[in-house]
Amino acid sequence: MFASQITSEEIETLPYAAFAGKITLVQKPEGVAAAVAHLAQQSVLGYDTETRQSFTRGVHYGVSLLQLSSAEQAFLFRVDKIGIPEPLISLLQNKSILKIGAAITDDIRGLQRIAAFRAQGFVDLQKMTEAYGIQDKALKKMAAIVLGVRISKSQQTSNWALASYTAEQKLYAATDAWICREIYQKLLDSSADISPIVAASFVDMEKPKKTKPKPQSKPKSRSSAARRFSMMRRAQKSASDLKK
Repeated sequence: MFASQITSEEIETLPYAAFAGKITLVQKPEGVAAAVAHLAQQSVLGYDTETRQSFTRGVHYGVSLLQLSSAEQAFLFRVDKIGIPEPLISLLQNKSILKIGAAITDDIRGLQRIAAFRAQGFVDLQKMTEAYGIQDKALKKMAAIVLGVRISKSQQTSNWALASYTAEQKLYAATDAWICREIYQKLLDSSADISPIVAASFVDMEKPKKTKPKPQSKPKSRSSAARRFSMMRRAQKSASDLKK
């Protein structure tokens, strides 16, 4: 039904695809409720996150952007500015609304570092495509194999921690979320009963437990150290006297 793999050269021959709907950047808390109100009416959403990439060993950055998309509207949440407010947490915990993404475990962990929530209703396309014999797991290749389209990844390594985004960044972010939804819908239409495949692709991650900080040992006072030093000197002197 679907090819197991596809080459970069083959992808370049495919028609270009990008999100053509309305893109809304949510970077103030007061914009969250209206965005979630639209998204909560959907049964299936495309999902993705963006994180500023580090090119320095040992340096890591947190998630900057959370993208959720319906067929017509994509919302880009600047979680590095507004955090994850309660309405958005409720959406991420709603198991009745499917959030479709690719390689989503690390993305969810990144979001859980910002706010503690239980991730429910998430479906990983990488798990789904295994049931169809698709070996290529990169989103660009899955889009090419399943949908027969080419998406741009030119903004993947751009700086997602910038104060404002370019039009190209917004379109890239919206497309990555939307295309996940489109791949899912195509897989859904291609099988008579996809329920077992979807069930096997669910990702349910518990709310992270709060870890208690390790108690710090009290610094030893100088007087205690001085007393121990004095006792050690007396013991050494006694031993010296016994040898005489």
